[in-house]
Amino acid sequence: MSNFSFSRRKFLSTAVASGAGAVLLKGCVGNPPEPGGAAGGSASPAAEATPVALTPETTPETTKIKLGYIPIVEAAPLIIAKEKGFFAKYGMTDVEVSKQANWGSARDNVEIGADAGGIDGGQWQMPMPYRISEGLDTKNNVKIPMYVLAQLNTQGNGIAIANKHIGKGLGLDLKGAGKDYILSLKQAGTPFKAAQTFPNANQDFWIRYWFAAAGINPGQDVDILTVPAAQTVANMKTGTMDAFSTGDPWPARIVADNIGFMSALTAEIWPNHPEEYLAIRGDWVDKNPKATKAILKGVMEAQQWCDKTENKPEMAKILSGAGYFNVPVAVLEAPLTVGYKMGDNKADIKDVAKQGVLYWKDARGSVSYPYKSHDLWFLTESVRWGFMPKETLANAQALIDKVNREDLWKEAAKEAGIAEADIPTSTSRGVEKFFDGKEFDPENPQAYLDSLEIKAA
Repeated sequence: MSNFSFSRRKFLSTAVASGAGAVLLKGCVGNPPEPGGAAGGSASPAAEATPVALTPETTPETTKIKLGYIPIVEAAPLIIAKEKGFFAKYGMTDVEVSKQANWGSARDNVEIGADAGGIDGGQWQMPMPYRISEGLDTKNNVKIPMYVLAQLNTQGNGIAIANKHIGKGLGLDLKGAGKDYILSLKQAGTPFKAAQTFPNANQDFWIRYWFAAAGINPGQDVDILTVPAAQTVANMKTGTMDAFSTGDPWPARIVADNIGFMSALTAEIWPNHPEEYLAIRGDWVDKNPKATKAILKGVMEAQQWCDKTENKPEMAKILSGAGYFNVPVAVLEAPLTVGYKMGDNKADIKDVAKQGVLYWKDARGSVSYPYKSHDLWFLTESVRWGFMPKETLANAQALIDKVNREDLWKEAAKEAGIAEADIPTSTSRGVEKFFDGKEFDPENPQAYLDSLEIKAA
């Protein structure tokens, strides 16, 4: 990665306060979490992990932290670490894993902090920790420093389409019939409506990339809406949206309820792509570095547990419980163990070990380690769509070095006895390749940006 330094001057006013006009987004300051999913309430057996012998160097400064999550499979390492006793194993005996109503609520709750009734950190789409750190998504543009500590998973997302669009060519590659059909809806005055769960972040990027790869300009040729993950099924059923991009179990629920079909998996758009992350308020981490590493150790152990085939049924049972996702076990278990039913004459995807959600290792190596090169892609894509100003690229490295604490991940991994082979030696994963032939070289993000035909920048 090139050596850039980040500008501290205020970002463009058009990029602030993401989600202010979002559909069905309830994020107000201190918006309380939904019932359940805090301490207990799952269908899992008793915690199994045996506590390690703590030394003065590994004894957490505090045993308490409150981590927020959204009910999608990206949250699994946090929930499993709580339920299987992996947090407690490393001395974090009072971890609260708290369901958030939506991403706006999570943002607001981390802004006020756990001591004021919010949260200390938790699960995040990227680059939300960066935007919160720079005051782009906070009230009055107040900067709340955040640290990115680990990647929670790769893949596990898909693009679901309402059944009324069957037979219209809406598959992975929209060029040809699919593009013509979507543009015809715009010309008829009824533009195609595509939803994601929070603007300017992961699932917004996935659906925009999918459209743009076919020459469809998101935001101009289609309408982009924001709908919380848990409301996607109801909104597609009532016709509020034609498509959405989010994590399981919601795409699988659309198919199971015969409301829609899967047009593409994000694993097809960008194989082994980074998905969501663990990030915690910087002031909490600075005050509690040993507790932070204890949290990381618990998450790492949970990620290894989640990737084991024999644990998938129990994982589905835990996550689907009323205290967490509150969905039928079968709906969640299917994409974890069997694969994806796609629909509209597209072959089902059954190789979950390659194209399903992964937590510890994928074909490119470590999933858990937070590669700085991935953070750079999210910042570059933010520039692409006008979510961050153009000068972000010239200043990216200093911002990444400030927010991404891969050093703490490595320290925690070594303390936990993770094999050297599983600890990356470079902060870059190298060149990333996408389904449309585009490549992102973290040594030259501007070349990637210049290669994209459709962009706001």
